[in-house]
Amino acid sequence: MIVFDIYDVINKAKSARATDVHLSVGNPPIIRVDGFLTKMQGFPSITANELRATVENLLGEHDILSGGKETDFSFGFQDVRIRANLYYERGNPALALRIITKKIRTLEELGLPGTIREFCERDTGLIIVTGPTGSGKSTTLAAMIDYINSKYAYHIITIEDPIEYVFEDKNSLIHQREVGRDTESFADGLKYALRQDPDIILVGEMRDLETISLALTAAETGHLVFGTLHTNSAATAPERIVDVFPAHQQKQVSLQLANTLVGVIYQRLIPKKTIGLMPIAEIMVANSAVKNLIREGKIHQIESIMQTAQKLGNVLFDDALLKAYFANEISKETVIGYARNPEEVAKKIGWTGV
Repeated sequence: MIVFDIYDVINKAKSARATDVHLSVGNPPIIRVDGFLTKMQGFPSITANELRATVENLLGEHDILSGGKETDFSFGFQDVRIRANLYYERGNPALALRIITKKIRTLEELGLPGTIREFCERDTGLIIVTGPTGSGKSTTLAAMIDYINSKYAYHIITIEDPIEYVFEDKNSLIHQREVGRDTESFADGLKYALRQDPDIILVGEMRDLETISLALTAAETGHLVFGTLHTNSAATAPERIVDVFPAHQQKQVSLQLANTLVGVIYQRLIPKKTIGLMPIAEIMVANSAVKNLIREGKIHQIESIMQTAQKLGNVLFDDALLKAYFANEISKETVIGYARNPEEVAKKIGWTGV
């Protein structure tokens, strides 16, 4: 019987290509591989005392005070970083661990469209990366920041909760600030970042009105701002931003957004035909037509603009799926299963299975 040891669990999870590890009382460690949960073989069920001792060890080691019933933190182990969330269920602690490789992959290694590199060449404006939880947003943002870091001499400030990828200064100077340890909140970090002579600001999550308002102001005053949202498409990101504000402010916010938006990247991680996952990215380029629709409050028409302006770098999600399918990277079942319009996609691949 293997004695419970969190570092042993992480090591074996890495070997199994797991992206996440779940630790809870009464269960053996459970890992997520290629999107699916499975119990780790050879480990007994974890006791409450074992998990409490593990939590105390981790929090003490990294000088993190919980202050409540949920706590985000991160730590390094061998060649990975672990993003952790401690929470309680039925009175017992539970841990959700995300395994992040320390190596920052390039945009080319991720197989992302060239339009994303073009976004990185801008010196002002707002770039949004969106998608569901666990869709690789942090990995894509890290690749974008590292591309800039390799090419330009900029001052880059990141505000994260928690810090995931750790950057090394190349041509740029990078200061990474963690919410709860280095700044009180995303809004505070962003507000004070404007006084710290930044060229580029990364906001880990645009969660609330104040943070979004400050991000728009930063982009409007000559900075390049990266931020994340949770939406189900690139075209709905502008609506998500505007809707955060009360009705009497929405017209002004629409004007600010139209003036600053560079583009939106929506992505999901899709199972590959062989093993592993790959990012599939939908790209919305904020051209003059898109900006006009945002100003006029006709955001529902953005997707049709994306469809007709693909030469400008716009990519619809189903088209990105089809490209991966025709490159023999994903299966028929996957392309149909993840498509927004499965009937239309099935016609394009000549499949009658739906």
